[in-house]
Amino acid sequence: MTTELDVLALGNAIVDVIARAEEDFLHAQGVAKGSMTLIDEAQAEKLYAAMGPATIISGGSAANTVVGTASFGGKCAFVGRVKADAVGDVFAHDIVKSGVAFGTPAAIDGPATARSFILVTPDGERTMNTYLGACQNLSEADIDPATVAKAKVTYLEGYLWDPPHAKAAFRKAAEIAHGAGREVALTLSDSFCVDRYRGEFRDLIKSGTVDLVFANEHELKALYETADFDTALEALRGEAKRAAVTRSEKGAVIIEGKVTVPVPACPIESLVDATGAGDAYAAGFLFGYTNGMGYEKAGRLGALAASHVIQKIGARPARPLKELAQENGLM
Repeated sequence: MTTELDVLALGNAIVDVIARAEEDFLHAQGVAKGSMTLIDEAQAEKLYAAMGPATIISGGSAANTVVGTASFGGKCAFVGRVKADAVGDVFAHDIVKSGVAFGTPAAIDGPATARSFILVTPDGERTMNTYLGACQNLSEADIDPATVAKAKVTYLEGYLWDPPHAKAAFRKAAEIAHGAGREVALTLSDSFCVDRYRGEFRDLIKSGTVDLVFANEHELKALYETADFDTALEALRGEAKRAAVTRSEKGAVIIEGKVTVPVPACPIESLVDATGAGDAYAAGFLFGYTNGMGYEKAGRLGALAASHVIQKIGARPARPLKELAQENGLM
């Protein structure tokens, strides 16, 4: 790969299975509304059998982000593990067709390709039950130094900060990126990830292993164990080089040192499915950031992408985001 990349993402390679559901169904299945629960293969098969008609779309948080960045016109690549099975073929086909380079070899044996069963209630809230399968087998061997060195930003997915070999892969990529004068970003992914790895995430931030942090308001409060947003934001300001924090309809706040850039949310007609809102925001922000557009415009591109995906089913754009940005005077 010789062309410079805007973003290289490392994360879970997952296929999303999305269905509408009433809250009574969630109670019957014993899942907490709005949560992300890890399940095994047997539980995955049982839940799929109980779900109503579903939409099957390639997903995964970091993969969604680079697909979105590519939709703006960015040059992107993805590193993630699938198995050589039908679901893995779907994932590989979809991400490449979306304009993202993907060359991680599919596993011949071992667990099946990951799937996330997403139940969307009438209020647009999503409840995720995820079988991680093959994607947890990401390792240092999957990290190509030449590719990392060509990426302006290497983007790490907090959801994958669990298996020791995946952590080693993340640290290796960060070391290569910084050695090449590049930057590293981390998305905290979910409050449950923060609760599990609060100390480790903060160490990554304070040590400078991560140059840019993405979080939503709930994740930020969980990181600093406070119910007050301003207190959490100031704590983050004291530890992070820079960060983008989303607050749903309240917009987002971008910080670097003493600088604070508030960016309003884009208005929407109706909330259909909140799945991937944070992924889409990161996509727009990273496109603007890696192309020198400044924090305010990068934030506005992020807000635009998020507003687009939450008005449809699924986390990936239904039309080129570059066209949408042009229509809104942002490109």
